[in-house]
Amino acid sequence: MKNIFSAIKLTTLCLIFFSAIYPLAITVIAQFAPGKGRGETVELNGKIVGFQKIGQTFNNENYFWGRPSAAGYNAASGSGSNKGPSNPDYLKDVQVRVDTFLLRHPYLSKQEIPTEMVTASGSGLDPHISPQAALVQVKRVAQARNIPETRLIRLIEQHTEKPLLSLFGPSKVNVLELNIALDQASPQPSPKEREQ
Repeated sequence: MKNIFSAIKLTTLCLIFFSAIYPLAITVIAQFAPGKGRGETVELNGKIVGFQKIGQTFNNENYFWGRPSAAGYNAASGSGSNKGPSNPDYLKDVQVRVDTFLLRHPYLSKQEIPTEMVTASGSGLDPHISPQAALVQVKRVAQARNIPETRLIRLIEQHTEKPLLSLFGPSKVNVLELNIALDQASPQPSPKEREQ
């Protein structure tokens, strides 16, 4: 009987803590975070076009592409595919991505494709790619926008985030911010092109 009352007390304490105190504490702490816990938005001409920490799909020739997402960049269900590197379905998905990337970038060989451009991230929400992954797309974007490749390379350099304290983590490029800068630096695509 004593054990039952102890279990009831512990269950009640856990319910109060995890259903009231903990969420309230996290909500209060979030008010001091950027975006007040609602996420850091990215704006263009006063309109929210995305979130800084959540990637989105770009597949038009006019834009730099981000890393593939197993979750379709859905923040409500962000996740990896949970398929191992020897899984036949996973290998098939990667091969389709390789074939698609080569079709749209015929100037590259299979070995020149950065791995991140054909494999999904663990979260499925990654908004960044490496500078190298951006650079291999320069020729395609330059041709689609009819602008010099050197201008795009400078744009990538300007939007490359260096490692923390020049020590921790890789250099990276936020794809959404790069594409916004691209729209501002070169002629805007038509609404029809944007929808593709």
